[in-house]
Amino acid sequence: MKIIVPMAGRGSRLRPHTLTVPKPLIPVAGQPIVHRLVKDIAKILNEPIEEVAFVLGDPAFFGDDVVESLTNLAEGLGAKASIYRQDQPLGTGHAIMSAKESLSGPAVIAYADTLIRADFVLDPEADSVIWTKKVANPEAFGVVKLNERNEIIELVEKPEAFVSDQAVIGIYYFKDVAVLKSKLQEVLDENLMHGGEYQINDGIKKMMAEGRIFKTGTVDEWMDCGNKAVTVETNTKMLHFLQSDGEEQMISDSVVLDNAQIIEPCVIGEGVVIMDSSVGPNVSIGNNCIIESSSVKNSLIQSHTTIKNANLDDAMVGNHVKYDGSFTKISIGDYSTLE
Repeated sequence: MKIIVPMAGRGSRLRPHTLTVPKPLIPVAGQPIVHRLVKDIAKILNEPIEEVAFVLGDPAFFGDDVVESLTNLAEGLGAKASIYRQDQPLGTGHAIMSAKESLSGPAVIAYADTLIRADFVLDPEADSVIWTKKVANPEAFGVVKLNERNEIIELVEKPEAFVSDQAVIGIYYFKDVAVLKSKLQEVLDENLMHGGEYQINDGIKKMMAEGRIFKTGTVDEWMDCGNKAVTVETNTKMLHFLQSDGEEQMISDSVVLDNAQIIEPCVIGEGVVIMDSSVGPNVSIGNNCIIESSSVKNSLIQSHTTIKNANLDDAMVGNHVKYDGSFTKISIGDYSTLE
């Protein structure tokens, strides 16, 4: 089994946090988004992962540190890491074809901007499985249309009339991804574009036209990391899942508390010092941070950051930040100083 991860976008909706760090590497509940996503997919598949192929953008932004992080992620699963570059932002279909050397055999394609919780078995009769989430407002999403055998026969973008309540979340399984590769090559050859981009859906529609069987795999939770507000919300959800699972150590043994309390659930990294403060619930703090004379709840703080005299709630703070102030719902990018 292979996992293909297109992640060349800059994540502009999550600025300022993505000005220096690609969005898939922003930590949520103590781990980068893409790390959690790939690990969760591997857990669902429950079979050996042979290769994880990552499609990155400009090397000036997705540099050696990004490649090293992703290589460690793949190798931690016992898989080979393959790195590809999408030289132009020409859509999802173009991104996938940037990794065409890896497009063979069974594979999952997953876009690295969401997190999931799921527990289902891939249907062995299906040529492909499109992962979906039941939503209350399907008119706001791309949804699948099903026949009487619960097979997907059409993809419909933001339907005005009800089609189904199963929204496409951007994760796909292909029994042989080489079939998708051949259809996406046809899309490129025909210059079939929408809004100046080549889309994965056009390759999928060509597969459907040939009679390929598509089924749904429904996830229990689909958590967005598109902007600051939803990322903080996703962090809270993940912390509660981690607490319930009990599989990860959430608070490092090296945390120093001085007249301070931690209200769980929280993820707190190594070398963190908390003085005269209350932290939690629903807080993630990266390595080597100092929290002093502050109250922090429902917030995300990255690494090497100092927070003083703050009352933070629904906040997101980057790496190497120095913050001393009274604002509450802040969003501060890396290397900022507010004193």
